[in-house]
Amino acid sequence: MTSKSTSAEVERQLDVIRDGAVDCYGEEELRTTLAEAIEASLPLRVKLGMDPSAPDLHLGHTVVLQKLRRFQDLGHTPIFLIGDFTARIGDPSGKKKTRPALDPAEVAENAQTYVEQAGRVLDIERAEIRFNSEWMDRMSPSDFVRLCSHGTVARLLERDDFSKRYGAGEPIAVHEFLYPFVQAYDSVALESNIELGGTDQTFNLLMAREVQRDYGQRPQAVITHPLLVGLDGSEKMSKSLGNTIGITDAPEDVYGKLMSISDALMLDYFDVLKAGEWGDLAPERERLGAGAGDPLAFKRELARRVVDRFNPGEGERAAEHFRRVITRKQVPDDIPETAIDVGETGDCGLIDILEATGLVASRSEARRLVTQKAVQLDGERVADPLQRLGPGAYLLKIGKRRFARIRLG
Repeated sequence: MTSKSTSAEVERQLDVIRDGAVDCYGEEELRTTLAEAIEASLPLRVKLGMDPSAPDLHLGHTVVLQKLRRFQDLGHTPIFLIGDFTARIGDPSGKKKTRPALDPAEVAENAQTYVEQAGRVLDIERAEIRFNSEWMDRMSPSDFVRLCSHGTVARLLERDDFSKRYGAGEPIAVHEFLYPFVQAYDSVALESNIELGGTDQTFNLLMAREVQRDYGQRPQAVITHPLLVGLDGSEKMSKSLGNTIGITDAPEDVYGKLMSISDALMLDYFDVLKAGEWGDLAPERERLGAGAGDPLAFKRELARRVVDRFNPGEGERAAEHFRRVITRKQVPDDIPETAIDVGETGDCGLIDILEATGLVASRSEARRLVTQKAVQLDGERVADPLQRLGPGAYLLKIGKRRFARIRLG
């Protein structure tokens, strides 16, 4: 029989688990598993998988990462699974057409940054970092066929994205059907007790419960969380849609992007991102929800706290930068300077200059920004990506917040 102290601890942990979650599948089983773990002083294995389909994690990813950290604080084992094998397939969840698969080199390059970024939320020293290529690259064809025998085409077509595409006559590649099987087998390989994910992952997460049962394991509990809406205010935050706030973005960019969202979206961001913290802001959030209060002051405080969460101590500096550069339209004092040797040609191309400053991620991004007239040179907008500059000193500005001083010689 479970002791009163164990029962109380189970309920305390369940309160943390439910906080911010949309659904908890297998909660009664989880209550039993928790009680057994507490009495045996054994941590549960809590899995969170992310495919390195892009090099940067964004605020949307941190919703479940923060919950994984809360499990870690409860004494359980967080497993951060980097889906370097599944990224080669391409997750079809929520997609209207076949997602381009990434080649292994691109996946490996993207994955390099994931551990460092996850370390801004998790205590990496006390976390288990795994890659699903560990077991999938070793799986024999016959074992893979056995794995796929645990599902049916009819079951796969039940998922909303597949059924809509099939009904609309949109093609569904065979390899897309394999994705949920691989994600499910990850839970088998890791012997996970709990898996976290966004609501768009519900089908895959629940399939893992079925496959674990077929492989003789106790099915994991599944905890789903809401998706964070992107800066466009309509679609979920996604790198492919360009509506993200990256956790490795410069603190002033994170602050500025958060200040740009609508008041209604601001309340959603608070609700989804608070992660059991910021309780002192809850009364003001309630007033704002009722149409009272000061939304601008609340947004400033929310932006400051988000910056501090991933860049401790930088929130106030980012706020001051915003006040000086955006509100008062002043040029910041601490603009980095880049010296470029023009060489024998005596001049340098604008795209080469932008790339040298590090203000852009790629040459293609530099061209796009110039074409969109988002680049200013000494206060004047430039629109020709082929423009060349001779020796001298220049002030570059991209958008509202990115500056660089250039010295060509």
